[in-house]
Amino acid sequence: MFESKYGKALTIGLVLLIVIVIGVLIFFTIDYIKSVNTNNEALHEANKFINEVKSPEKNNTISNETDTNSQTNVILNIQTENIISGGDADDTYKGFKKAGVIEIPKINLNYIIVSEVDSDSIEVAIAIQEQVSAGLNKVGNTVLVSHNYKNGTLFSNINNLVKDDKIYITDKTGTKQSYTIYDIYTTGTGDSEYMERDTNGQKEITLVTCTNETKSRLVICAKAD
Repeated sequence: MFESKYGKALTIGLVLLIVIVIGVLIFFTIDYIKSVNTNNEALHEANKFINEVKSPEKNNTISNETDTNSQTNVILNIQTENIISGGDADDTYKGFKKAGVIEIPKINLNYIIVSEVDSDSIEVAIAIQEQVSAGLNKVGNTVLVSHNYKNGTLFSNINNLVKDDKIYITDKTGTKQSYTIYDIYTTGTGDSEYMERDTNGQKEITLVTCTNETKSRLVICAKAD
C-alpha cells in the first residue's frame, strides 16, 4: 500500500517536472524567435536608411536604423586642422572625401564630415546628403546624417541636445561657423519638410538620425549665429 502511494507520488512528481521543463523550453524558444524577428527588422531598417539617404525623394526621406553592432571606428577628439586641404594625402578620410568637421561640445561630439553617403561612410563619419544640401557654411540648408548606435558613437547622443545648444561646423577653407539649435522633433518616414525648407537666405544645418524605437527619426535644426 505504502509502496503504491509512493509510486503514485513519484509518478506525479516526474510528470510535473516534465511539464515544467517543457514550459521553460517553450518560453526560451518564443523569446529566441522574437529576438530573431527584432534583429531582422533592425537590419531591414538599416538597409532602408542607406538606400534612401543616397536617393531622397519627396515623401520618401531618410529611414530609420538601429544597428547595435560594436562600433570600432571611434574618431572622437579629431584635431580640426586635419581637415584643411593640404594635398591629396589629407583630402580623404577612410577612403571618403573630407568636407569638414562637426563639433558639439555639450555631448563631446567631434567627427569628420564626408561629402558622400553610403553604407560605409556613415559607419565612420558624418555624411552630407548632397542632393538636398547647400554645402557646409553656405546659404541654405545642409543635411547631415549618420547612424544612431547604442554605444555612444556618431549621432547616438544628439537626443540629449536642447534648444539654444551650440553646434560648430568647420569647412575645408578653415572657416568655423557656430550654429544655434532652434527646433528639435521626431517625424515619420514620409516627412521631407526638414530637407526642403526655405531658410530665407540664412545658413542652416539639419542633423538627422533614427530613433531607438526604429519607427521614426530625430531631426535637429540649427541656424548660423
